[in-house]
Amino acid sequence: MELGVCYYPEHWPEETWIPDAKRMKDIGLSWVRVGEFAWKRLEPSPGKFTFDWLDRAIDNLGSAGLNVMLGTPTATPPKWLIDKYDDVLQIDKNGRTRGFGSRRHYCHNSKSYNKETTRIVTIIAKRYGKHQAVQAWQTDNEYGCHDTVRCYCDNCKREFRVWLKQKYKTIDTLNEAWWNVFWSMEYASFDEVELPNLTVTEPNPSHTLDFYRFSSDSVVSYNKLQVDILREFSDKPITHNAMGLFGHYDHYKLARDLDAITWDNYPLGTLELALVSPSEVGPGATGSSALFPNELKNKYMRSGHPDLISFNHDLYYGLKDKPFWVIEQQPGQVNWAPTNPLPAPGVVRLWTHQAFAHGADVVAYFRWRAANGAQETMHAGLNLFDGSPDTATDEAKMVAEELSRQSKVEMKNSKVALLFDYENLWATSIQPHAQGWNYWELQLTYYMALRGLGLNVAVIRPRSELSRYSVVLAPALNLVDESLVNHLTQYVKQGGQLVIGPRSGFKTLTNRVHAPAPGPLTELMGVTINKVDALRTGYTEYVKQGRRKLPYTVWADLLTPTTAKVLATYESDAYKNVAAVVEQKYGEGSCLTIGMWADVEGLRVLLEPILKRAGLETIPLPEGVRVTKRENSSYLLNFNPSDVSLKVKGLPKKIAKHGVVIVKK
Repeated sequence: MELGVCYYPEHWPEETWIPDAKRMKDIGLSWVRVGEFAWKRLEPSPGKFTFDWLDRAIDNLGSAGLNVMLGTPTATPPKWLIDKYDDVLQIDKNGRTRGFGSRRHYCHNSKSYNKETTRIVTIIAKRYGKHQAVQAWQTDNEYGCHDTVRCYCDNCKREFRVWLKQKYKTIDTLNEAWWNVFWSMEYASFDEVELPNLTVTEPNPSHTLDFYRFSSDSVVSYNKLQVDILREFSDKPITHNAMGLFGHYDHYKLARDLDAITWDNYPLGTLELALVSPSEVGPGATGSSALFPNELKNKYMRSGHPDLISFNHDLYYGLKDKPFWVIEQQPGQVNWAPTNPLPAPGVVRLWTHQAFAHGADVVAYFRWRAANGAQETMHAGLNLFDGSPDTATDEAKMVAEELSRQSKVEMKNSKVALLFDYENLWATSIQPHAQGWNYWELQLTYYMALRGLGLNVAVIRPRSELSRYSVVLAPALNLVDESLVNHLTQYVKQGGQLVIGPRSGFKTLTNRVHAPAPGPLTELMGVTINKVDALRTGYTEYVKQGRRKLPYTVWADLLTPTTAKVLATYESDAYKNVAAVVEQKYGEGSCLTIGMWADVEGLRVLLEPILKRAGLETIPLPEGVRVTKRENSSYLLNFNPSDVSLKVKGLPKKIAKHGVVIVKK
């Protein structure tokens, strides 16, 4: 477990570089990320290179005993490149060109930009591939940030048609898959297919889903272009920095070509924006959600919500089932949310230990020194504008000292898995059907229910190996086919406990309906589903389970049992006594179907029997306190702005506000 920092030597006078490197080492940092935005400084004009400054900067860092992660500079193509070509800039869904003047201003399908990417990455890889200080590589920076995965230019239209032809082979097959008989949308050839934008009303959802897949594959292909070049000239690990709650490309596919995944952790900014748009957080989003109402955001305004952070940690661990890095850790105030509060004292230390608890190998702070101008002026660093230490410097030093006294954290050992899938995120956000529908929020509701019971939770893709997990939960498994159902059925037959949440089994992989739902899941779930209820935002109904009444919002599948046992029924006047929760014994295991969008407390009630049957020990934790278990130790973390008393065997009786306690077994 090591610490690092993001550093931009090109921003600062060269006489500061050697003192900076010494201070980094003195604080206890081991890694420094450089270079990801420096294309113009490296190549001021076409073919004219000025690598001497970067040579000296990397040499200085290496001489100080620091490892360098070198980024490829492709996230910020210089102005001369944009002026040289007319096919590099993206076109947004409204048909407007996205111009020069910030970053990520390129199309992944531009042949000109792919040529320039190949050229600059090859030059950098040849120059630094064997440099003893360069111990890791980062491709580009934050693919998709600022809504840059989905481009609507002619490059993308041309390549989308090629992608469709490779997938469907014949235009008749495409027409059938998309059900283009509706509204006379049938095509005579692939050359007729347009991009799914600028239509009078919404475009065909099957068309849109395939465009989302194509756009995701474009990112993956562009990344692989860089990875292949770097591997030719270097044997050091290659990564890319993903973002929290971002779903415009399939991170599982991207991770296949990387040695490790990194992600950028900004707990306060993410909380400000959390779950207020259908598919992801974004800079234009404001407001609150049912899961994170304003009063909850106020409570965690200076610490971030523990589950919102750890869900992303567990998601990124699950991409490759191996430790990840946090390459950008918030060290203070950010600049990009609607409001940007300061973190409380001790919270940067808390976030750092939380990352290690969930499987991080390295945590690097963004950035070394606050920027003196431009778009990120108000973003804090480890140091202030004048280069003097800010609050987080002391906290980073404290963590470094604590790590020096700590043995390596044991591997994670989760017995519960949550199935997360980017295509299901896309499909349900294309046709939400209920204003409150949000795939991230549903996933987080299940995750929070489990984490509040002291359970480690693996977040994995649906087709992952499942045999090591005692309980597997699959909310909104909307797109299913026979092979996926066979995979889940084998898990249950062999004794697995499967929980299926609302809106599962409704669509084929081409986004057409299963008639009736849940299609190939019917036998395993023991129900058919012919109707659903999409509730108004803020409206609550109830289900009856024995003497209990459990609330639900947003969504309800009306279950018709065929072989399943009814455990709870709806109380709504519109469908009173219809089955809401059922269970089906299957082989050595069972399948529990929860048809409605339950809240966190309701899920805990419904999941308790199945967790107990699986032999899992649960620990009801106080709000804002979380425990992450390892083989020989546990991390106890308190995100509350006050001390909290505990009555849990094996844990301390009290934990200080924003405190961290590592309990050895």
